[in-house]
Order: sequence, then C-alpha cells, then structure tokens
Amino acid sequence: METVGLGFYYEDLPLGRQFKTIGRTVTEADIVNFINTTGMQEVLFMDLEFLEHSSDIKGRVAPGALAYTFAEGLLVQSTMQHTGYAFLNMELNVENPVFAGDTLHVECEVIEARLTSKPGRGLVRTRNKIVKQDGTVAIIYTPLRMIKCRDDSLVKD
Repeated sequence: METVGLGFYYEDLPLGRQFKTIGRTVTEADIVNFINTTGMQEVLFMDLEFLEHSSDIKGRVAPGALAYTFAEGLLVQSTMQHTGYAFLNMELNVENPVFAGDTLHVECEVIEARLTSKPGRGLVRTRNKIVKQDGTVAIIYTPLRMIKCRDDSLVKD
C-alpha cells in the first residue's frame, strides 16, 4: 500500500519546478502562543493600544518569524518527510505584515539543484513566497537544503 505525505527526492526537484502548499490561517491564539513561547515580548505584538495610537501598523500583527515558521511547517508536512537531511542557510526578506485572520500558503520555485560529493545527496535551493489570501506576498526566503536522492549512487561529477 502506498504511503502518502512522504517528501520529495532530489530527482523530484529539477531547476524551475514550481509548487504550492495548502493554506493555514493565523489566529490570535497562534500569535499569543508564539510570543509567549519565544519571549518576543515587544509592544508591536502585545500592546493593542500602542498599535492603534502610535504605530503605522494597525491590527493584530504577527511576528515575521511566526509566518516563516508556519511556512516551514506547511513545507515539512508536504515535502520533506523521510527525504530532508539538513537546512543549511537562507536569505529572508519581510515584504508585508501578517495579521490575525490572514491565511498563508507557500509558493516554491526550485532555483538551484546540484549533487554533492557524497553519494545519494543533493542540494536544492528554492525561492519561497509566503502569500496571503489576497495575493499579497508577506515574506520571500531562499532556503538551501540537503535532500536525499532516490538513487543512492548519484554523486557530483
């Protein structure tokens, strides 16, 4: 019987491949729990009076780190089970705020794919856009990951 939900192998991620995840709505509880868990006790995230009267941002804003971790969760669930070996680095740019009530999904494009010198492993970099329900891009980041090859004998020339 086939097991669904397993990750992509290196061979499944050629340069230019694009895909998107399902969505996830950010709730007030998510924001509060994330702030308390991480210790991000900043007025932007905790003081609604400050947001209303002293900030350019209006509404219950979520930390960018929360949106990023939600994106990674959506990706891990759908693309990396049993095949992701390592998260190596990334660049991250916050483009727009995320608020309670926003539904996020991730749009990915493979922008780099190459084998390593160790058999059975490839490096894949994607451009990940965290997109809100209205099409607004909240964050763009470019993780480089080490991914398992389906063919264990593949190796960099």
